Amino acid sequence: MLNRSRRTRGIAATIAVLALGLTACSTGSDGKATSTSTAGGGQGGTIKVGFSQLGAESGWRTANTESVKASLTAENGIDLTFSDAQQKQENQIKALRDFIDQGVDVIAFSPVVETGWDEVLQEIKDAEIPVVLVDRTVDTLVVDPYVTWIGADFEAEGITAGEWVVENHPDAKIFELQGTLGSGAQVDRETGFDATVGADHIVGKASGNFTRAEGKAAMEAALQAYPDMNLLFAHNDDMGLGAIEAIEAAGKVPGKDIIIVTVDGVRDGLQALVDKKFNYVVECNPVFGDQILDAIKKVHSGAQLPRTTIVFDQAFDQTITQADVDARLY
Repeated sequence: MLNRSRRTRGIAATIAVLALGLTACSTGSDGKATSTSTAGGGQGGTIKVGFSQLGAESGWRTANTESVKASLTAENGIDLTFSDAQQKQENQIKALRDFIDQGVDVIAFSPVVETGWDEVLQEIKDAEIPVVLVDRTVDTLVVDPYVTWIGADFEAEGITAGEWVVENHPDAKIFELQGTLGSGAQVDRETGFDATVGADHIVGKASGNFTRAEGKAAMEAALQAYPDMNLLFAHNDDMGLGAIEAIEAAGKVPGKDIIIVTVDGVRDGLQALVDKKFNYVVECNPVFGDQILDAIKKVHSGAQLPRTTIVFDQAFDQTITQADVDARLY
């Protein structure tokens, strides 16, 4: 069975979801932005777009990039330059400045972290290039640094995860496996979850940087440091999957000896739910490339857009079936 998040259900009812989209061209190993579009460099009615993706740290990010690539195409009127920042802010800042030099019509990006963007955002504003923020947010002193933002309500995701823990495991001793420190997803999921379960129930925290390998390493250390821990909240599926490896290597049973709650809802994560190794997964839907496309077209045309658009998410428990997993797009 699929369980709709109470918090996101309410948000979806009150906020109109845009129709946006994205697609990637290619990126060199140094993180430089490159373009493979044949649309004519923004001429002939096409919109010249620079998009900076923060990296490829997880299955969620891969699915998001694929959705971008399937939507921001020459056929859809987009001349796209795509850059993979490889999870480095300096690479993203360079890409954004390259977009300015290229004279793109619209810039879209998913920021690695929230702070440190003031200078480059002011440069973009001075160049009068509209910005569409995707997935993650920024904390900046620049006035009106972007036209619109589209993504998930990370704090609501943390609240949804916390509500399930409070209802099903009220006495849990929780270890929190955080995402990239300083990112919007990490900050907001932590805020929502911690406020819901209460700080007294959290025995420890560590960052797994949203990757499976670092999630495994952090969990190995946590099993030694917090032997009474019996519930894991991982800020994404990939870190939770890495944690499973560490738990099993320690002779414990994931999903039983240690309850596992995660965020994302990628195919591998939901398979772990079917296999009873995860206990609860809050979705963070990565497939909204068509919504980004629509937003870019509206921004370029000068249409008014809402400041914030929330992508609708669901939540899943162990009643999910193999058929549900097989039907997933990501």
